[in-house]
Amino acid sequence: MPGTPPTRFVYLGPQGTFAEQALRTIPAAERGDRTPARSVPEALDAVRAGDADAALVPLENSIGGAVGVTFDELTGGTPLMITREVVLPVEFVLAARTGVHLDGVRAVAAHPQASTQCRGWLHDHLPDAQVVDVLSNGAAAAAAADGSYDAAICAPIGAAGHRLVVLADKIADHSDAVTRFVLVSRPGPPPPPTGDDVTSLAVYIAHDRVGALLAVLMELAVRGVNLTRIESRPTGEALGRYAFFLDCTGHVAEDRFGEALQGLRRICAEVRFLGSYPRHRFPTTTDERPVPAPAGQSDTDYADAAAWLARLRSGELT
Repeated sequence: MPGTPPTRFVYLGPQGTFAEQALRTIPAAERGDRTPARSVPEALDAVRAGDADAALVPLENSIGGAVGVTFDELTGGTPLMITREVVLPVEFVLAARTGVHLDGVRAVAAHPQASTQCRGWLHDHLPDAQVVDVLSNGAAAAAAADGSYDAAICAPIGAAGHRLVVLADKIADHSDAVTRFVLVSRPGPPPPPTGDDVTSLAVYIAHDRVGALLAVLMELAVRGVNLTRIESRPTGEALGRYAFFLDCTGHVAEDRFGEALQGLRRICAEVRFLGSYPRHRFPTTTDERPVPAPAGQSDTDYADAAAWLARLRSGELT
């Protein structure tokens, strides 16, 4: 039922991955049931089928970019809605069984994205070690734990879960790398506005019209809606046909954002609302503030203008 807190969560597994670590930062998920899924489609289909209340899946990485399968799943099939985002620092560790030392590591299990993000560290500290691709960070930790490989590049939660010893921590080449995850539920009323929110949309433009994408951007710009991210994905219909994913500051409940959505609805072939939800804030963040609306484009300004128009329509000229 809308408004009922979720208790059954599914996430991109297996256990011991960054997705599980991100999910466990959500208090309701820490208290509830958590089930790993083998893929993003499997996780989202569990929500669609009612087998889970919400799914946590990766959306983008600051190094690797967008997770295409998540975007594709959110625009296909029965609609789902993002209700929360979690931005998690990507801190890889090199872990091994008790008794294994760094100078004895000859084979390292790692997900390809993990080994890519740790290439410099591996070159400097384990230049002769063989790096073997596995399906996930959790699988890498499991392979080191069962002795298949000397060590693993994995998430801290994976090392702890498999009782591995951390031989080196924070081995990623980019210390500030993060992955953005989203919590997805079946459609319902979005979380109430907080004043610092994100709205995600998928828009399909009329490809046979000059300036179609510019028209989309203008609907946002003229109402002071800040576009924080735009990503294109092929629709699968034909070469050169794309859907555009937009992240904007603001909430669907706000007047100016509502007007922007109406404008997009008028000019786009299709608009899919993916959710309005609070922007993730790190606990130590003190200086970030939402981008304010330009003068004349706040919700108060829109409400005042709407009241003025209503008076004109009723015959009042003051």
